[in-house]
Amino acid sequence: MASRMSLKSFLVTARQALLAPLPQRPKPLSFVVGNESADLDSLCSALILAYFRTHTPPHTLHIPLCNLPRADLALRPELTAALNPAGLQPDDLITISDLPKDGLAPQDTRWFLVDHNVLTGDLATTFSDTSLIVGCIDHHDDEGSIPQNLPPEQPRVIAKCGSCMSLVLEHCREIWDRLTAENGGGGADAEQEEDAALARVALAPILMDTSNLTSRDKTTDRDVRAVELAESKLGRGPYDRTAYYGQLAQLKEQIQGLSYRDILRKDYKRWSDGSLALGVSSVVQGFAYLFREIGDKAEFLAALSSWAREQRLDIAAVMTTSRPDVVFTRELLVWGLNKEAGDVVKEFERKYGDSLGLEKWGGGELDGKDGGGWRACWRQRKVEHSRKQVAPMLREVMRESARL
Repeated sequence: MASRMSLKSFLVTARQALLAPLPQRPKPLSFVVGNESADLDSLCSALILAYFRTHTPPHTLHIPLCNLPRADLALRPELTAALNPAGLQPDDLITISDLPKDGLAPQDTRWFLVDHNVLTGDLATTFSDTSLIVGCIDHHDDEGSIPQNLPPEQPRVIAKCGSCMSLVLEHCREIWDRLTAENGGGGADAEQEEDAALARVALAPILMDTSNLTSRDKTTDRDVRAVELAESKLGRGPYDRTAYYGQLAQLKEQIQGLSYRDILRKDYKRWSDGSLALGVSSVVQGFAYLFREIGDKAEFLAALSSWAREQRLDIAAVMTTSRPDVVFTRELLVWGLNKEAGDVVKEFERKYGDSLGLEKWGGGELDGKDGGGWRACWRQRKVEHSRKQVAPMLREVMRESARL
């Protein structure tokens, strides 16, 4: 693995190793995996980190794993736009659908987490043993699951910034500069093209997560430095940062033609705390748009109820973002589907309503009892609080409920 590969060749090599017959399969297999919402940040961070880890001594092959079924890649047109400049298509990526049908013994795997610091979802069922974790780079709250005493070659980087990719580039700056220098220092066209391909993939999530470095609430010095590093690798090819961001943002916001089920699973995370399970879907249009363009309120509520049953949820939440009249707006709906979960929703509003700036949406027309549960919907005035902040608030109330 000492010689430099293109991203496409790297993915072919990783897939061959994963799907090799059991006697020829490397042991252990080293995976780099993002969180189960599988947004642009998770998908691209896993790919870039796995590539650079593979090119770092001792050159252990790291397999970038998309934490979603293959069919769900089609719900992310912005991913296609981020991969195309690197000569890649979503079909080139490796997903959980590609895991060997003969199974993977936990002891034959190692896991490097990016964009989360606790393994969740289907993977956690089999690979939850923290001794299998060989590193973590994340920008969410530290949940204390990753051991503190990892050796130096197994980084534990958990720090605040707009995009996890910024932490990945900070961590990989030295190896990227070394690869550039060792492969011609910018003199070889093929190497320039490979650096530019890596840079385009790396830039996409940082620009998206920081609103093109304009978000005061999200952009940090790390994000700015990461963009400067990536852009320094682009070479002389055509590049317009604002145009690239605009293309990605427009694609991400295109949800016309999707069903409510597709919209709910497009950017989704699930947690269990106490005896309750919580699922939060992030949606890139507001409720008024959904009811006008996708389906009426009854269809939405029926789809959300069905999705909650499919995902075995006690609490289903939907967080929307939109820009009506060019004003950034957040909305939040939380549905407790049984009495205990309904009480959590009420306590969540009591405890965090002021700090989130919650105001009844539509005069309360989406609120109400449903069986033994309770549903409430708000406009969220404190727009700086995204799912990164709201989900931990809900989970804290869930844990408190379990202690009563």
